[in-house]
Amino acid sequence: MLRLLLATLLVLGPLPACAEARLKAVATFSILADFVAEVGGDKVEVSAIVGPDTDVHTYQPRPRDARLLAAARVLASNGLGFEGWLDRLAEAASFKGQRIVASAGVPSGTDPHCWQDVSCARRYVANIADGLATADPANAAFYRARAADYDGRLAALDAWIRTEIAGVPSDRRKAITGHDSFEYFARAYGVRFAAPRGYNSDSEPTARDMAMLIREVRAQKIKALFVENLTNPNLIDEIARDSGATVGPRLYSDALSRPDGPAPTYDAMMRYNVVALVAGMKKN
Repeated sequence: MLRLLLATLLVLGPLPACAEARLKAVATFSILADFVAEVGGDKVEVSAIVGPDTDVHTYQPRPRDARLLAAARVLASNGLGFEGWLDRLAEAASFKGQRIVASAGVPSGTDPHCWQDVSCARRYVANIADGLATADPANAAFYRARAADYDGRLAALDAWIRTEIAGVPSDRRKAITGHDSFEYFARAYGVRFAAPRGYNSDSEPTARDMAMLIREVRAQKIKALFVENLTNPNLIDEIARDSGATVGPRLYSDALSRPDGPAPTYDAMMRYNVVALVAGMKKN
């Protein structure tokens, strides 16, 4: 029997080595999880606390989130107060691993949606590569190589956006969105945005704010009105009714779409948004 077993092993060759355990990483929301996946490749198992088509601003962590985080070695967050619930969750999970604040080093103000400027997204990717390399030094070169490749694709995306926006006359580069999440996009690409809600999607405007915005839409003949995928459409619908404008397709600002939607990755999200914005602004 032993001779038969040895003969079988010689024919089959050596048994395969156990698969290398992947680095467990948790990102706070879907856009950030996409960045981590791009940099981490098959070396990282990434999960998002706040998934596609779900609002970080109003999210309430659940026990499963604490369990997910307790098992992770890396936690990637946006920072800038975007995830107001995160410190409590990390404490509840007794998380002691590597923390990555993706927005570190990004020139910031009151708007935490820095990724809407692709040059800021490139900084996010560099920070993520540094964090993964620190948590997993054996694969540091792998992470940095993937980050460099992704950075090149992001540079090309940034150039494409500038070309597309340049096709709209400068006096027509105006749009209304559901909440104020495009300040970085506006500054980077020369588009003027206004919104009835502030940076937090569940904030509510006053009647005076709404009246002023409707007057602005009428006076400037703004036709480009949009609701984000996470924002209640009622306010934008009201502005459209009172101003005679038409609401365009939904934009993606704080979360990706589900895999079968139009914005399942960061690159797809930005391209989808730009195509919709350009089409709408050309009607102004």
